[in-house]
Amino acid sequence: MEFTPLGIDGAWVATSKLHADERGNFREWFKRSEIREKTGIDFQVEQSNVSSSNRGVIRGIHYSLVKGGQSKWVTCVNGRIIDFVVDIRPNSPTFLKSEAVELSEDGARAVFVGPGLGHGFFAVEDSSTVSYLLSSPYSPENEFEINPLDSKLRIDWRLDLLGTAGIILSPKDAGAPSMDDRLAEGRLPN
Repeated sequence: MEFTPLGIDGAWVATSKLHADERGNFREWFKRSEIREKTGIDFQVEQSNVSSSNRGVIRGIHYSLVKGGQSKWVTCVNGRIIDFVVDIRPNSPTFLKSEAVELSEDGARAVFVGPGLGHGFFAVEDSSTVSYLLSSPYSPENEFEINPLDSKLRIDWRLDLLGTAGIILSPKDAGAPSMDDRLAEGRLPN
């Protein structure tokens, strides 16, 4: 795998070799030893999630404040998404910066999101299926969200890809606190 650092410390795009023929394709999409070697993070998987989203769905911005932080390995196994990493660490030199990476079933790419970063994505196609590997299990008291449309985040969700269709948010994400609210609450990563 080839690892390319994003413009936010603690986030990378990993590109695997895609082997394609008349049967379809194959790729090695996760290898713990290579992650450790290329990022310096010993990513141990504690939970795996899969979500399927219709065109126009925005999921996020989500993050965890579990002890030691939570890392994520994210890939799209069907359809196409624009994946977003957001620096929500108030003491970081790239605080509030976001990076977008297109992931698709045939793109042979994954995003590695290190601890302390926010994550979300926008489904460009129906039935976009995303697989996440997490370094910590779900912990309701430590899981938080920021409204993905908060203007302070300045995220270009690439909504031009929707045409006349609208966005779809869960009630939880639509009603999520703003970045300023989370900052005032002291509920952002250190």
